[in-house]
Amino acid sequence: QVQLVESGGGLVQAGGSLRLSCAASGRTFSISSYILAWFRQAPGKEREFVSAMHWSRGTTSYADSVKGRFTISRDNAKNTVYLQMNSLKPEDTAVYSCAASSLGSFYLTSTKEGSYGIWGQGTQVTVSS
Repeated sequence: QVQLVESGGGLVQAGGSLRLSCAASGRTFSISSYILAWFRQAPGKEREFVSAMHWSRGTTSYADSVKGRFTISRDNAKNTVYLQMNSLKPEDTAVYSCAASSLGSFYLTSTKEGSYGIWGQGTQVTVSS
């Protein structure tokens, strides 16, 4: 089983940047067949897809709301996936969670929450206006 731990959240002014990290541990030898993703949940709203990356193929996908502002990447040596968030807006305020899907042998990416069976604890991102 793979475990995920997020870090890097915090408080930032609108227009600023943050980089979130998601470190994978445990059975990471199997991570090449995983899809790693970021989801977020704002207060009073449902959790929504932000971005995903196929670990070995490098295929990425983004929600329309973050395209051109957020970038997902990975460091193979550190078993870590990152979410670089630029030009942050108050509406980006949410708890951001990292997730992993073992369906990477069948799909290049997935925006569906149900595809992900492993979740981190989440990290708070607050963007002030």
